[in-house]
Amino acid sequence: MGSRPTIAGDGGREGIGVMRNTIAVMNTKGGVGKSTIVLSIAETLASFHRKNVLVIDSDSQASVSSMLMTPATLHKLQQDSLSIVDYLVATVLSRQSTEWPKFVVRGVSDVDDARSIYLIPSDMQLTLFEREVSKESQHAQLRTVIGQLLGQVRPIFDVVLIDCPPGLSILTESWLREADFHISPTKPDYLSTCGLEVLRRFKALNPEMGFAENLGVLINMKDEYSPIDEEYHRWLKENGDNRCFDQALPRMTSLQSAARFSTQERSYTAKYPGETGRALRALTDEILARLQQGQTGRVRPASAAAPA
Repeated sequence: MGSRPTIAGDGGREGIGVMRNTIAVMNTKGGVGKSTIVLSIAETLASFHRKNVLVIDSDSQASVSSMLMTPATLHKLQQDSLSIVDYLVATVLSRQSTEWPKFVVRGVSDVDDARSIYLIPSDMQLTLFEREVSKESQHAQLRTVIGQLLGQVRPIFDVVLIDCPPGLSILTESWLREADFHISPTKPDYLSTCGLEVLRRFKALNPEMGFAENLGVLINMKDEYSPIDEEYHRWLKENGDNRCFDQALPRMTSLQSAARFSTQERSYTAKYPGETGRALRALTDEILARLQQGQTGRVRPASAAAPA
């Protein structure tokens, strides 16, 4: 674990436009299980669908990074200045030409058949970086850099998942305005669904600046025996703007314990047994189908091949 890939662009896609495959995962309300969802979707896409998945950890808590590698490995990467923070400091604040592939880590995940997951890890200093961006009025440069990064990774990976923190920071706004889609996880309760309304109102502001298309609202931690959870699920589905996924993720111990990285590799079915695995496979089927349908939307031109 911890080695970095040699990544080159797919020349066959140049000049014909590339797939819209970048997805920001966020809810303005915390505690909805967002990072665990990013982890489980990535591992299901890699194991079950054989997709090459890039996870970009844009949360200063580095939760999904911690779920994909040992604490010691993550700490070493942070010490060696190989996190998303270091990439953004170089390209936004210092305006240096920096090759993004050196920040990509392969060999992550404790699932033995999920070897096609790649990660750009995070660091707690991400919050300090955002403070510097605001102090130096580098908002436009930040969005430019985010747009360029996503333009370069699109033709290389099948799916790009961006784990955004709760709230609407300047960095999260950049991901939301430059990514192709967003998925909004929510628990079937009042406060979590209020977070969806905050995002909806924010999205309506300054429409000329662009915004990711809603791929869908994802119900997480649903108790199948709770009439209240079922009522919230039905209420969310009745609003067509939510584009609720048919498959909700159940409240199960196996999904919660998946967040803890195991130093012993395990199979996908060992990590996501029974109903948990079935729910995740059904969900990723929906995600891939919606991504395919979404290709009729705005198509971005293919970027130049990324540096090896």
